[in-house]
Parts: sequence; C-alpha cells; structure tokens
Amino acid sequence: MIDWKSLPAFLAVARAGSLRGAAEAQGGTHATLRRQIEGLEAQLGVTLFRRSAGGLELSAAGRRLLPQALEAEAALRQGFNAVRGLDSAASGRIRLSADPMTAHYLLAPVLGEFLALYPEIYLEMRLSYETDSIERGETDVSIRHVREVSGDVVGRKLFPLSIGVFAARSYIDRALHDAGPRGEGLTWLGYGPVPELEAMIAASPFPRARVRHAIPDPAMHLHLARAGAGMSFLAAWVPSVFPELQRVPGTALDQSRATWVLMHGDLRRVARVRLLVDFLYESLLERRADFIG
Repeated sequence: MIDWKSLPAFLAVARAGSLRGAAEAQGGTHATLRRQIEGLEAQLGVTLFRRSAGGLELSAAGRRLLPQALEAEAALRQGFNAVRGLDSAASGRIRLSADPMTAHYLLAPVLGEFLALYPEIYLEMRLSYETDSIERGETDVSIRHVREVSGDVVGRKLFPLSIGVFAARSYIDRALHDAGPRGEGLTWLGYGPVPELEAMIAASPFPRARVRHAIPDPAMHLHLARAGAGMSFLAAWVPSVFPELQRVPGTALDQSRATWVLMHGDLRRVARVRLLVDFLYESLLERRADFIG
C-alpha cells in the first residue's frame, strides 16, 4: 500500500530541486523529507531522483510519476475546497442522545426553540437509559446525569442533579401518618434486583417499607407514583412538571450526580454542534432551580 503522505514530499523535492529547499517549503526537516522519499522509492522499487551538480533531478521513473502526482494533488485540493466551510454552516445533521425522561419533559421545549432558530439543522435523536459512546462515534452530543465524566469527551457541567423520594400528595396524606418509624406500612415501587436501588432504600428513612413490583422503566415509576401507588426515587424536577407529586417529608436529596452537556473533542470546531451545545447549556441553566430542587 502506497504511503500517500510521501507524495507531498515527492512534489516538494521535484519543485525545489533539493531536500533543503523542499524542507523549507514544507516547514519540515531535511531528514524527514529524505526518509519520506526513500520510503516512497522502496515501496515503488525505483529511484525517483538522481544527484547532479545542481542538486536533485528527476529520474526517468520520477518524470513518469510527476504528472500523476500533480493530478492527485489537484484532485485533493479540489476536494478540500468542496468541503471547506461545510462545518462552519448552521446546517446538517446532529446526533443527540439523552435519557427519555429528560428528553420528553425538559429537552423538548428547548429543542423546539433551537430548531425554530436553525431550520437547516436536522436532529437524529436516540433516547435510552443506556449511555451512547461519544468516543466510539455513537453520538455527537449527549446529555448525561453522572457522578463523573471519563474518556475522550469535552463538555460543560451544568449543575447537580438532585434525586429524591417522591410520591403523590394523596398517597403521603393517606399513608405517611400511620406508617411505622422505619417505613412499616409504606410501599416502594421496585425496579427488580438492582443493588444500587436496594442500597438507596436501605439508607433511606424507610428501609422497612415494602418493595412491590419490578418495573424497570423510570417513566412508569413516575406515572404510578402520580397515581398514588407508592414511593419512588425520582429527579427533583418532577414537581415542576407534575405538581401532584411532592418530596416525601423527612427525606433528603442526593446530589452526587451532575448534569453535563458533552461532545467529542473533534467536534468543537463544527459550528452546528457548537451552536447546539451552547444553546442547551444556556437554556438548561435557566432551569437550574428545577434540577436542583
């Protein structure tokens, strides 16, 4: 396989007539140009330059290669010119990932405003409680609620995301008064055998409350809690959207997670991506009180 990086070196030497002149034109070093030319000659099995009193001259093989190399250079330049500026335009596709709860209840109005401002931008959204990998190119921008950020990503930390124990006001009025000192008589909505949730229940004021059901969908927890079916761990923003829910008295908020707007480092200079990240940051920051609770 031809090392295409050596073609500019070949053309620079052909134009300058010497390694030193080519190095100055390329902004490289004499030794680097020599290695590239020798590598290209080894790959092709020919000698491309011959030494003369005036420096380096093209051999017969070099003269044969020159027009094709110039044609390849022109084609590359044409390609670069064709795409230059595309990423500086407020148009094109952006892949955005977020968890469904945040997307449905908090991002939708924000994204509606953004898309009205930039009608040539096309969103491809993936809603999942799994985390799409920015590093592996599975998404361009991601809204994440995490304890820490790792990997080849850049982004902006918004604020802590508060998680608390929430239930319907009607359930709290009905059940809390008669509950035992450690939650006896109360009901947790369960996710199934999830160690993290079990630890959160054990550390709560209601470790003896009964855990019922196995419902892995947070949105269903939200709606069952609204219907008075029991208590659940939910984000602190839920009462701002569903005022029939309230934090259960005597419980504290967990702020060990934070909300981030993240993207791959290579996309920082892509205008449409930067526009979306900045818009999300500013718009969600305005809703800081809802997130923190």
